[in-house]
Amino acid sequence: MLLFLALPFLGQAQLLPVFGGERAGLSALSFLKNDVSPRSVGISGTTVSLRGDAYSIYHNVAGMVDLKRNAFALTNTFLGAGINQSFATGIFPFKNQTSALGVSINSLNSGAIEERTEFQPEGTGRKIYVTNMAVGLSYSQQLSAYFSIGGTLKYVYENIAGYTNNTLNVDVGFLYNTGYKDLRFAVLVRNFGGNSSLTGNYLASSYNRTQSTSLSSNTFPNVFSLGISMIPWHNDKHSILAAFQLNHPNDNAENYALGAEYNYLKIIFVRSGIKINVKGQTLPTLGLGVRMLMGNHPLYLDYAANPTNYIGVQHHIGLRLELAKSENR
Repeated sequence: MLLFLALPFLGQAQLLPVFGGERAGLSALSFLKNDVSPRSVGISGTTVSLRGDAYSIYHNVAGMVDLKRNAFALTNTFLGAGINQSFATGIFPFKNQTSALGVSINSLNSGAIEERTEFQPEGTGRKIYVTNMAVGLSYSQQLSAYFSIGGTLKYVYENIAGYTNNTLNVDVGFLYNTGYKDLRFAVLVRNFGGNSSLTGNYLASSYNRTQSTSLSSNTFPNVFSLGISMIPWHNDKHSILAAFQLNHPNDNAENYALGAEYNYLKIIFVRSGIKINVKGQTLPTLGLGVRMLMGNHPLYLDYAANPTNYIGVQHHIGLRLELAKSENR
């Protein structure tokens, strides 16, 4: 763990080559790389190796097998400028308790945007919309007492002012639990697939433009992540979770993150983390979680704040419900 924690501070030590920030903006469907889990945002995204919960389809699909009862989650991210991104999941373990099935919907909507052209800068009177959606089907399998694997197949739809895109990609995750202080190692490949492009011929103004149905093709925002987490200290009332993660995106520089979560009686969760080598993300993230009961079932309310250098604070809120008696958690 000391080696992993030291990696961000070793100037020349890179596990993977760095493409660099000059590649930013070269991938399509960038909504797929937005962090949609309030728990993950609170600890700066260091969730790839965590024990499974209702957010596991996003954190690491291999962790779904940790859940023994049905679990559901609903989140919303306020990105700013009236743009919201919502995420809903349902996870259903099989009776054998060694495999699980999950479904998810990830949706971003821009709201109404005033259409403007160079000849009508005050607006044409029409409204345009940006809609992005990914519908996923997930499966995870426990291969041994310590090792699990999982994958998600996603259908991705994009609509921008009449231009559309329909495509597929996959997430693949691996998770290894050592059994010592909940020490876990994980690998996740997110948004793996071929290139995709928009199709359409809508033009607000035809001046000096040529209509074409052949548009440029771009890659998915693929991210390769390595993570490690453990609970170094706990007693009957308190516990502390520590996590580290390395992220290697195909459209930006390699980056790292450190996160921690304090747990009091499994009722109050206080979270924080820091991202390293992420442009515009130099401030620590903060998060809070509260566990309540809805009947006999635990209900979690999660909130996170992600302060950015350029667009202010992004707020994330989520609800998750696990259909199990609270004393079993």
